[in-house]
Amino acid sequence: MRRKVTKAIFPVAGLGTRFLPATKSIPKEIMTLVDRPLIQYAIDEARAAGIKEFIFVTSRGKSALEDYFDQAPILEQALKQSGRHELLETLKKTTMESGAIAYIRQHRALGLGHAVWCARRLIADEPFAVILPDDVIASDTPCLRQMVDAYQETGGCMVAAMEVPDDKTSSYGMLDVAEDMGSMVAVKGMVEKPAPGESPSNLAVIGRYILTPNVLRNLNKIKSGSGGEIQLTDAIADEIAQERDPVFGYRFRGQRFDCGSKAGFLQATIAFGLEREDLRGELLPFLYERLALEKAAE
Repeated sequence: MRRKVTKAIFPVAGLGTRFLPATKSIPKEIMTLVDRPLIQYAIDEARAAGIKEFIFVTSRGKSALEDYFDQAPILEQALKQSGRHELLETLKKTTMESGAIAYIRQHRALGLGHAVWCARRLIADEPFAVILPDDVIASDTPCLRQMVDAYQETGGCMVAAMEVPDDKTSSYGMLDVAEDMGSMVAVKGMVEKPAPGESPSNLAVIGRYILTPNVLRNLNKIKSGSGGEIQLTDAIADEIAQERDPVFGYRFRGQRFDCGSKAGFLQATIAFGLEREDLRGELLPFLYERLALEKAAE
């Protein structure tokens, strides 16, 4: 029987320079999308997929992340005394059990592959997931849950995949497809940020992965790749070259928002706000009014 995926790595060591000056004092992952920080969306998705152990690869200045998942006795007591039980229950969902989260420092910014490699001793010899909190995916069934279910049928390595326009392929790791099976594609190669016009397909790798321990062993020997960083896609592609574990791309069902960019963060805020019954009534008329003003000004 195939081993279940119960561990997930969350690479959160980045400086978040695209959101300065806000990220001068708070980690980007704590920035709020409607009323939950980005990292909470990632944690909730992981929990829904059956993840039990959460490994954060952090850096200096990320202590707010640790505090967020800790208990807040004074606040909890205040909510309890004031009878605000609904808020108290919401707050409890942000608290992680002792031992469920591990924090590892990435001392140098050497890329996503290096961040994943930093967690190698906690992964040991098990399959594991990698979740990039910048990629927020709205879907009826959480994206990682979809992938875990598919993984139970296929094994090997699996990456979330999404079609992107030709002029955007140089911003992603791109898949070289051996066989297209609909929601799943068999992968024969991966290219990190190919030059314009040189991408093998329009299927881009998005920030959800299910990987075998072999990928960590590959990272032990990989040198820096695109952008002078140690690329995770290179380590996954090495599995194909060595013909050990098959690699699949999974076309997830849902809409992905790039919350690592300001425009993507704003788009996600509007989309998630409109999904909320308590916000839609005020937000939608405001958007219609703004659009009418924009058209009148043209």
